[in-house]
Amino acid sequence: MDESRMLFQEDDYLTLETARHNGISKYRFYKFIQENGYERIGKGAYSREGVLIDDLYVISRRCPKAVFSHDEAFYYHGLSDREPLIHTVTVYSGYNAHRLKTDGKCKAYFVKEDLLDVGKTIVKDSFGNYIPMYDLERTICDLVRSRNLIEIQEFSSVMKAYIARKDKNLNLLMEYAGKFHIENIIRMYMEVLL
Repeated sequence: MDESRMLFQEDDYLTLETARHNGISKYRFYKFIQENGYERIGKGAYSREGVLIDDLYVISRRCPKAVFSHDEAFYYHGLSDREPLIHTVTVYSGYNAHRLKTDGKCKAYFVKEDLLDVGKTIVKDSFGNYIPMYDLERTICDLVRSRNLIEIQEFSSVMKAYIARKDKNLNLLMEYAGKFHIENIIRMYMEVLL
């Protein structure tokens, strides 16, 4: 059996980057794509014909350093009932996010590279695929850090939804806030809302 067929036989989504990482040449990758009825779903990303596209999974496969955040995390964690029209991710400063933003489906936020993994976890999306996303407390830190870019009504409703949760971890929230130098701002909001 062809090595590329063995590597890809169970995968609904393929990327050239994954093929290269596994030692498959660009020529063999594209030959496999053509022979097996995969269709282009984005730059360097392909899916089996007829497969319902999981945008979050495709984005995470195309840009493994990206972590879903902000609106995406608000919705996933139940802090907002508005499903995002544009997916939001965080990448490290200096990362070329041009590939993410070209199709208009994604917005990127930037942080220092050493802060990218703070609060990062792996979650199961609505398609059953595993994707990187920030946990609840990191999501609140992102909300506060980006408060000037977020509508006041949404900011207020997300904060109130967090405060109402029984599974919130205020100690972890303050630990993260310290790393982002927003402890005083978080403390002020917590004093008002608690």
